[in-house]
Amino acid sequence: MKILLATLHAKYVHSSLALPYLASFCADLEGLEFETVELTVNEQQDQLLARLYASRADVVLFSCYIWNTELTLKLASDLKKVEPGTFVVLGGPEVSFGSFEMMVQLPAIDCIVRGEGEATCRELLLALRDGTPLDDIAGVTFREGDDVIANPDRGPLPALDVIPSPFSSDLADLDKPLVYYETSRGCPFSCAFCLSSIENRVRSFSMERIRQDLGLLMERGVRTVKLVDRTFNYDAARANEIWRFILDNNRTSKFHFEIAADLLTEDNLALLAEVPPDLFRFEIGVQSGAEETLAKVERKSSLHRLFENVRRLKAETAVTIHLDLVAGLPAETMEGFLNSLQSLFELRPDHIQVEPLKVMKGTAMRGLARKHRYAYSDAAPYKVLHTPWLTFLEIRKIEGVSRLLELVYNSGRFPASLEVLAASAPLSEVFAAAADFFEGEGGVQNLSLTALFEAIWRFACSRMPAEGQEEFRDALSYDFCLTGYPGGNTPAFFDSTAKTAPKGPAAELPAPRAGERIRQYRRQFARDYRTTPWAEGETEITFVYRSAPGEGLRVDVLSVR
Repeated sequence: MKILLATLHAKYVHSSLALPYLASFCADLEGLEFETVELTVNEQQDQLLARLYASRADVVLFSCYIWNTELTLKLASDLKKVEPGTFVVLGGPEVSFGSFEMMVQLPAIDCIVRGEGEATCRELLLALRDGTPLDDIAGVTFREGDDVIANPDRGPLPALDVIPSPFSSDLADLDKPLVYYETSRGCPFSCAFCLSSIENRVRSFSMERIRQDLGLLMERGVRTVKLVDRTFNYDAARANEIWRFILDNNRTSKFHFEIAADLLTEDNLALLAEVPPDLFRFEIGVQSGAEETLAKVERKSSLHRLFENVRRLKAETAVTIHLDLVAGLPAETMEGFLNSLQSLFELRPDHIQVEPLKVMKGTAMRGLARKHRYAYSDAAPYKVLHTPWLTFLEIRKIEGVSRLLELVYNSGRFPASLEVLAASAPLSEVFAAAADFFEGEGGVQNLSLTALFEAIWRFACSRMPAEGQEEFRDALSYDFCLTGYPGGNTPAFFDSTAKTAPKGPAAELPAPRAGERIRQYRRQFARDYRTTPWAEGETEITFVYRSAPGEGLRVDVLSVR
């Protein structure tokens, strides 16, 4: 019997963790042949269908999430039409709730696996192989004739180590730029908006298993390991043990963790001070800067301790810091959201992500949404449309702020420009005003880098007096020099006031490596942007641009006089 495990990613760089786990848990079943196919939602539907059809599988299991379920259901329906004998199974968080109604509405679906899938899928595949009834398999909703039957739920696996490692079995694609890994399942918190709150406890793989898996990933040179543990540092001593293992054994890999900053201990911070730059990235969910709002969604977090630990991470470690906000939580107005955003700006994280609330199936937020009369989309990802505290237009504005954060703040392309803007008004107000400004211009999506700089210049001119514009022009020109050699297509603001340094001997540089190209550009600025605080006064700066095949552009500020 041929079994196809399939999923659709949002981007090519993503990889599946669920499918390799299923394959490893069922690999010893006799009489079954497994194939795994990882596709993306960006491919043509006809091409996707052809890939699925080419497998000629007897059973197809789709892993479903909020970003892929709509397309998955279309593919499942079409596949059933061209191969009526295929047994189609859905699983994953997006179909684990409301499975009965889904199967009533979608005759192409033969079975839905609810909740944690390893044990359920194993029993299901055994039954399909042997032709036995599905009546006694916990955790499935299935079709029997004209009836849809929902069996009782299945509890989680008591010990995660019973799942054979898909990494040591070569069942996971380790060549992807991003490889997902988990050391635990569940979450100690009960946030109303999160699916992880449903299992209000944490189960961990053994430390022996964790060392085995992480050691293999590091040995194989995986570029980035993204740990999907919902709260990696729920146990501070355990977190330190894993971090120490990585520091002692890592070669070239980078690691992404989701942590609760308020749970960090002195021992954690002391160890993290040893982490080299660019090795660890921490994603920290602040969600809101208002205690009242967090209380309404049962998020138990000490904002004071969280903010203090983020400050210490920035001051005492080289860990990259990514902070999250959720817009649309109860009792948070537009003013409240901007206050939350400003509190994050003041922490100076490396990245800020803002997402409108998603009222996901199975979460307590669905009940709160009914209670407070939220409006949200009926289709995945169930994005909030308006709340008693935020209008639809305000949510649109917040989405504009989110896009600008990605382009302007998170990109790291505008450090000097943002400092000048922050001196004129709180950055949260600046980004809110920019969202309004660019909404009127039709948005900033798909702009070239030069056009983006010109757009930022137009925005600044719309709110600054003339003397402030000249200061901003100087800072923006410095930022533009850091993005690449300023030849050819440069912004108008850059060319019109170019103060190119006098011709003279080029700076002494080491000989280029094989295939490397080196260029220089010298320019005078009104201040030295490399110092903290900036040193006022005419300053000549030399930029050195290095590029080589297979490597990104490197820009050095070589000399300042």
